[in-house]
Amino acid sequence: MQSVADGSQSSEVPNVLGDFALHLSAQRGLSAHTVRAYTSDLEQLFLFAQGQGVESYAEMELSTLRGWLAEMASRQLSRSTVARRGAAARTFFEWAARTGRIEQDPAARLASPRQHKVLPTVLAVNSAATLMDAARDLAVEGGPADLRVWACVELIYATGARVGEIVDLDVRDVDLDQRSVRVLGKGDRERIVPFGVPAAAALRAWLERGRPALATWSTADALFVGQRGQRWGQRQVRDAVHRLSAIAGVDDVAPHDLRHSAATHLLQGGSDLRTVQEVLGHATLATTQRYTHVSAERLRSSYQLAHPRA
Repeated sequence: MQSVADGSQSSEVPNVLGDFALHLSAQRGLSAHTVRAYTSDLEQLFLFAQGQGVESYAEMELSTLRGWLAEMASRQLSRSTVARRGAAARTFFEWAARTGRIEQDPAARLASPRQHKVLPTVLAVNSAATLMDAARDLAVEGGPADLRVWACVELIYATGARVGEIVDLDVRDVDLDQRSVRVLGKGDRERIVPFGVPAAAALRAWLERGRPALATWSTADALFVGQRGQRWGQRQVRDAVHRLSAIAGVDDVAPHDLRHSAATHLLQGGSDLRTVQEVLGHATLATTQRYTHVSAERLRSSYQLAHPRA
C-alpha cells in the first residue's frame, strides 16, 4: 500500500474509503464534517500500517491498531483526538467485516482512552439576559449588522440550535406567526422548535429593517446574510458573539455556549429531558443527560457555599 499523500498508491485505499464514506453519509446519516474526519483518520492509520510493513487493510491486526493509538499517545495528542481515531477504526473494520471485505474484525477488542468529561460552559440566567439586552440596545442604535447580531443571538438562545444550523436557515424556515423555526440537524433530521416573544421581535426587526439592506439575488433565500450579501458564515457568527460578550461585560462565550445555556436553563425551569432532547435535536437521550450534571454541579456549589454543614 503506497502513501496516501504521494498519489502513487494502488486503487485499494481510495476505493474502500470512498465506499466507506458513502456508507457513513447515506446509510448512517453522518455529517460531511464527520465523514471527512473519519476518512482522514483512516488515511493516517493506513500510512502508519505501511510503515509497519502492513501492505493492506485486510492484513491489519489488533497489535497494529494498538500500536497506532500508542504512537499518538506518545506524541501527546489529546484524548479526544485519540478516542475519535479509535472510533473511526472500529467503525471501519466492523463495516468491512460485515460487508465481506475482510474475514475478521481486528478492531473488535480495540479500546480507546476515555475522554475527559468536561462540563459545558453555561451562562447564568441573569448573564444571558444581560447579553440579550446588550444585543437589543446595540440594534436600537445601530444599523443592519447590529440587527443581525440581535436576531441571531436571540434565536440561538431561544432554540438551542447549533451555529451551523442557524447559518443554514432560510427565510421560509421561520414562522413568526407561530413563533417557530424549522431546523435541519445532524443526519438530516428535521425538527420544529418554538421560540419566544423576544426572539420574534428581534427576527421581525432584522427581516423588516436589516436584511433588505444586505440581501442580494444570490442570497435570496438565506435568513442571515453578511455585509457583502453572501450567506453569513459560522466564523462570523462566533466573532460577533465574542465581541458582544465583551461589550455586555459577561463571561466570554461562543454560540455553542448559548446552546448549552438554553438547554440548562430549560431544565432548571422545569422542562423534562425528553423535551430538551427534541429541542436540541439529540439522537439519544444520553447526550442530553449531561445537562443534568451541569445543574447538579451548580446545586452542589451553591449548597457548599450556603449550608452550615456542607
